[in-house]
Amino acid sequence: MRLTFTGRGRARDGGDPSRRRILAGAAGVAVAGPAAADTLADVPPRGPGAPLSSTSERSEYVHLSRIPESTPGRRPVDPSEAINSKAPLDRLVGTITPADLHYERSHAGVPDIDPARHRLLVHGMVKRDLVFTMEDIRAMPATSRVAFLECTGNGWENWKQAPPDVTVQNTHGLVSTNEWTGVPLRFLIDLVGADPGSTWMLAEGGDGSAVARSIPLTDEIIAEGMLAYGQNGEPLRPAHGFPLRLFLPGFEGNLNIKWLRRLKFGDRPFMTRWETARYTQLQANGAARQFQLRQEVNSVITSPSGMMQIRPGFNRLTGLAWSGFGRITRVEVSTDGARTWRDAAIAGPALPKAQARFQADWAWDGSPTKIVSRATDEAGNLQPDRASFIARTGTNALFHYNAQQTWAIDAGGNVRNVLA
Repeated sequence: MRLTFTGRGRARDGGDPSRRRILAGAAGVAVAGPAAADTLADVPPRGPGAPLSSTSERSEYVHLSRIPESTPGRRPVDPSEAINSKAPLDRLVGTITPADLHYERSHAGVPDIDPARHRLLVHGMVKRDLVFTMEDIRAMPATSRVAFLECTGNGWENWKQAPPDVTVQNTHGLVSTNEWTGVPLRFLIDLVGADPGSTWMLAEGGDGSAVARSIPLTDEIIAEGMLAYGQNGEPLRPAHGFPLRLFLPGFEGNLNIKWLRRLKFGDRPFMTRWETARYTQLQANGAARQFQLRQEVNSVITSPSGMMQIRPGFNRLTGLAWSGFGRITRVEVSTDGARTWRDAAIAGPALPKAQARFQADWAWDGSPTKIVSRATDEAGNLQPDRASFIARTGTNALFHYNAQQTWAIDAGGNVRNVLA
């Protein structure tokens, strides 16, 4: 079998198409891989390599970076004007996002905080007000879990129109998955003796804009929340909250307060400006919805996706699915504009509130078409099509967009962003 690569990692079979499935009996996977030479005669010779170093750098042939952005449609933008920076979903593999490529959303830049001087005040409806150092916090029992974090503005490119010349990094790059390590929120609540009547908690950050959010103390949040100081096996990066952040799996990114310096317990929402004037959802009737806190079921095909090019024949569809309600149990893909659907394979175990990688084989006949995915989570939530989503929410809102993402493919194999 002879195979050649066709841009952006797409493979074209140069021999008998039936020979693609040499592993189908073992794993149900169509095999198509690159062959840069017919023999090993032309491969680079062996020889001494670079010396060991203090950190492992990426290959000089791998170029990965985030995209700074200000408001929808403003691209490119000078980093000094950016309000967020999007992860390169089209270039990543697996489900874990490297820490330096994890999306960033900051309201007043990234503060430079000396962990030796950082303090966390816990007060309000508690038996005793306490102030903790980072040394105190790292001495507490710790836990780790893999979970996604998503900005509520993810997907805002497609609220009212579909710019064709965008990548999946533009449309969906405000979501990332990491392994998070820190102190269980429940442990801290018990330590300070929170009053059983305290049903809300104010979390405040140490950044220049003093982001602060009211968080309902539901059983789920108490059981799963953590005061995180670790990210993918290392201390948090400054852009992601070093030395300490609140992490609430499955809930909107702005609740996961970075540079955490204060927790206050109370019996009602604290009604900060972030939940009265900023992170609200303007509905079709003009009313504003508050405290829409959970991230809904979502998915997107990352390859092929916007601005890529494919060729007729075998193609591998792959993408990511996630939900703030729990595990992804099913992902379906359509290659005919959502007229028919078939199940995609979920690669590896689907973890609760973590991104799952899905994939499916596809033989493209060269005719113009549209591809789309939809996910279902363990709570039975099905990702909505755009028409249903807009009928329910209207187009006045900006946050929590989770409608199905459609990519159009023309006869030349060019993949572009469209509305269904």
